Amino acid sequence: MGYRENREKRDFSRTNKSSNNQADNKTASNSGKKNIQTSDIRKRNGLTKHERIEKEGIRLNKFIANAGVCSRREADKLIQEGQITVNGKVITEMGVTVNKSDEIIYNGKRLSSELLVYVLLNKPKDVVTTLKDPHAKLTVMDIVHNACDERIYPVGRLDKNTTGVLLLTNDGDLSKKLTHPKYNVKKIYHVFLDKQVTKKHLDDIQTGITLDDGTIKADAISYVEGRKNEIGIEIHSGRNRIVRRIFEHLGYRVEKLDRVYFAGLTKKALPRGRWRYLTDKEIKLLKAGLLT
Repeated sequence: MGYRENREKRDFSRTNKSSNNQADNKTASNSGKKNIQTSDIRKRNGLTKHERIEKEGIRLNKFIANAGVCSRREADKLIQEGQITVNGKVITEMGVTVNKSDEIIYNGKRLSSELLVYVLLNKPKDVVTTLKDPHAKLTVMDIVHNACDERIYPVGRLDKNTTGVLLLTNDGDLSKKLTHPKYNVKKIYHVFLDKQVTKKHLDDIQTGITLDDGTIKADAISYVEGRKNEIGIEIHSGRNRIVRRIFEHLGYRVEKLDRVYFAGLTKKALPRGRWRYLTDKEIKLLKAGLLT
């Protein structure tokens, strides 16, 4: 594997401001307003968006889209085909308004009215990947707390000293898929070590080594641009501190560990400590398993 970060064609340079200026996160990216399934915390006539929906209702096609089923246009087609029921009644006409208390069923499942939110963070060092930690100075939730009204969660974990790509979402189905071993989600790390790694040890990691909790091997591994104390390693295992333990087992000390790729997502044009919303295209590809 010739290690380098994946160079995407899209320019995501219009990102949010740093965690020290979280109030500006809502306006940091014009594309965030246009493309992202998220809530608007600004008030209109004294009401938040959620409060307006509760009072005035929401178009059925938008409800379906917010539930993550499909786009509004595709939702219109589902409605016309009679695939949606509201409180037990098949709905086929356009323009129907529903409320949060209504029971909307598609494909045998009740749809949730909660907006699905997808946030990509370039995690900095010394930040813990937990919802709450009384002993931690800063958590990832502190950094993204102004991203949305919805309660989002990290997908998997990066330890306190590991930096890089971290996805946060309230989409439980997608989160389970991305963390379940059977899906072999691809991850790439840039590892900085205290000394040069021998070619034999690279080969050992490629073919497999035995740790306390079993055998592990890299999907691909190489020096970074010829620098033998910097390694690019591709791995799909989600075992705790697995990359650090691989190199510690062979007598190396990991000085810095950066995840540069997760399930097709990279930190391209996303400075450390900042976040952005996923685009509709990224969400669709993630759900289809095409970004991995």
